[in-house]
Parts: sequence; structure tokens; C-alpha cells
Amino acid sequence: MASKGADLGGEARLIDAMVPRGARILDAGCGTGRVGGRLAAAGHRVTGVDLDPELIAAAEQDYPGTDWQVGDLTELELPDRFDVIVCAGNVMTFVAPDTRGEILRRMRAHLSGNGRVAIGFGADRGYPFDEFRADAAAAGLAEDLLLATWDLRPFGPGSDFLVALLRPA
Repeated sequence: MASKGADLGGEARLIDAMVPRGARILDAGCGTGRVGGRLAAAGHRVTGVDLDPELIAAAEQDYPGTDWQVGDLTELELPDRFDVIVCAGNVMTFVAPDTRGEILRRMRAHLSGNGRVAIGFGADRGYPFDEFRADAAAAGLAEDLLLATWDLRPFGPGSDFLVALLRPA
């Protein structure tokens, strides 16, 4: 993707702009650590969680010194509360549909008082945007801002991607 000119740092730039330096950030469904690694390099305290131990091993190799953990987002139980939880890379469309509400509830439970959740995924991936928005509301998350891209383009009826910035309701 990078060789084709894709912007692989947009998610991290948006999250970095939302918080002061040194913020506590959870990268939920972190994969190989692409987003969380950039945020750690920018001076944030990052915890990354992913179900796949091979992806966590890659994150540990590529971004040493960051707290990478193998874990299931449906069972998320960390001692920390976070200023931001980022869930990029279409993670919410890869999880089992019957677990989405629980994942959103667990994200909500891991937010600090003024924390935010940033979730991005594409249309036509089996999770209609309206269904996601209803699930988020049921999990106690209110919409702050809806975007069509991580680079701040506005969300509208024809958008094929959603970045939802959510706060505790």
C-alpha cells in the first residue's frame, strides 16, 4: 500500500492531534503495531491488544518498548483507563457480529473520564454504519464527530468509510 502512495500514518496523526503528549492510548486490534507504534514514537504511553500472537510478535519486533498484549477484545480487562482508544484497520468488521456490542461496552469501560474512542471501517464489510451507530449508543458511547476518512473529510450519505469519534454518553 505504501508503494502505491497510501497514507499509512493518517490514523496515528489524527489520534496524536486529539491528546496531549504522554497520553494513555489503547490500540484495540493493533495487529503488527502500525498505529500504536507511531503513537509510542510520538511520546504516548501505548498499550496494544490483538488476538493473534504472531501479529503481536511482529509488533514487539518492529516497535520494541511498547506494551503489546495478546488478548480478546470481547474479554478486555486491563488495569488502565485510556485517554483514547483507537480501533483502526476495519477491526470491527472482522470480529464476530454477535461480539460487537460487548467489544464496544468494554471499550467504554476502559475510557478515562474525558476519554474518546476512534473507530474506523469501510462500508460493504458486513457492518452497516447505522447498525454500528446504534450499537455504540447502546454501549454508552455518544457521537462527537463522524468523518469519512482519517484525514478529516466529512462523513455524508455517500461515504464508503466511517471514522467515528465517540465519547462516554
